[in-house]
Amino acid sequence: MGHRHTKDEILASALATAFADGLSQLTFGRVAKRMGISDRIVVYYFPTKDALVGEVLMAMGLELQQTLAPAFIAPAADHRALAQLAWPLLARPEADPVFALFFEANGLATTGREPYRTLVPQLVEAWIAWAADLIEGPADQRRTEAETAIAVIDGLLLLRLLAGPDAAHRAAHRLGITDA
Repeated sequence: MGHRHTKDEILASALATAFADGLSQLTFGRVAKRMGISDRIVVYYFPTKDALVGEVLMAMGLELQQTLAPAFIAPAADHRALAQLAWPLLARPEADPVFALFFEANGLATTGREPYRTLVPQLVEAWIAWAADLIEGPADQRRTEAETAIAVIDGLLLLRLLAGPDAAHRAAHRLGITDA
């Protein structure tokens, strides 16, 4: 007798569980309870908690890239142009939960907690490499511009989550990311 649920369905439920409870509370039991299944089925597809967390973080990163893809129909000239293209999509309330999880993962990584300590730098590196491909110029310049864009965007997003959308909007305007 086969399993009723696919790995993708369980991953989607794990992501929903992380959004509801936070990454630090993500467990096999919580995912299973959300789906109404045995936690053994979750373990079948994700044999360790590190594997589950890793796949949730990667799914989160892919979701973000899919959200941003429509903004990048042509390469950006530099970090400011990249941030200008991305900010209108990122500064929406629908993006806040993704970044809340991302910043939670960052916090867990900076305290040395595994698997975050290992996985989050990989996620950040993938994000920088992806952004570098969206910028014109020589490879080393594209990377530097991507790192700068990520620093600006992440700072604005953290400000948005902690001080509110108006504070982030004012800062984005002052940085020349938005016109109004």
